[in-house]
Amino acid sequence: MLPLPSAQQLRYLITLSELRHFGRAAAACAVTQSTLSAGIMALERQLDAPLLDRTVGKKVVFTPLGHEIALKARQALAALEAVPQLAAAARTPLTGPLRVGIIPTIGPFLIPQLVRNLREHFPRLLLSITEDTTEHLLEKLSLGQLDILVLAMPCLCDGTETHPLWQDPFRVIMPPDHPFSALPAVPASQLSEHSMIMMEDGHCLRDQTLAICRQSPSRSGSEGESDSTFTAMSLHSMAEMVELGLGIAIMPELAIHAGILHGRNLIARPLTSDLARRTIGLAWRPRSPRAADFQTLATTFAALAPPVSTSRKTNKAVKL
Repeated sequence: MLPLPSAQQLRYLITLSELRHFGRAAAACAVTQSTLSAGIMALERQLDAPLLDRTVGKKVVFTPLGHEIALKARQALAALEAVPQLAAAARTPLTGPLRVGIIPTIGPFLIPQLVRNLREHFPRLLLSITEDTTEHLLEKLSLGQLDILVLAMPCLCDGTETHPLWQDPFRVIMPPDHPFSALPAVPASQLSEHSMIMMEDGHCLRDQTLAICRQSPSRSGSEGESDSTFTAMSLHSMAEMVELGLGIAIMPELAIHAGILHGRNLIARPLTSDLARRTIGLAWRPRSPRAADFQTLATTFAALAPPVSTSRKTNKAVKL
């Protein structure tokens, strides 16, 4: 039987592949640079294969095989770390580290309640939170760097188990003198006739806004883009742009309920469209040893739904 790499060797390799710098990787692993370098070289001798291209000077460059082995090492280390997690979950549910990923159009409006709620009900849970776009969070989940995600669905989250929590309606925000302000609800078919402010590329709310704008007959055959050149990195920036009269925008009810429009000279109107909502939900890796914990957490998360929203509670996760 071939000798297996140690968990420490895998950790050295993974950290070096992420940071691409021996000094920073050594510091992240809490070892000296010489120790980390020796560990990588020992792994290469053990595998009888070069993992790094050492012909490029001091720059850290992985060979194609080294890159592939680093990916496998992440999966192997995640599986190895799941063993004590499984035992701990069996002894005492919802204890120990929990690494949560959340998207920027949900995080600022849910995190305060979420942290208070989890501390109250699960005081032995060691919570850490990462805010990023859906694509990056899913990548970190697959690499074992996060345990559970809070996302807006539908999204391209193949290879995960998902648990829908509640529906979050969209509203159109505008200055009070905008023509739409006289309407009880804004028809999606008229949105593209006006300048729209959207989130930057990479945010799922931008994709959802574009999908709604494509319902406009005046935009048939186009990509649904409005005439606006204004994009925002956050919902707060988007609200500021609308207040400046640069356009109108689609805003989730979750953010409005959390007070994003307080103190602003803006109003919100419902949007008439079959697509005028998103589903807030959870996602985690299939066959996770903490799946039972995540199902319990789903009940806690669902309780955070704004009272105006329609909660969509389920008793079973859905594998996509």
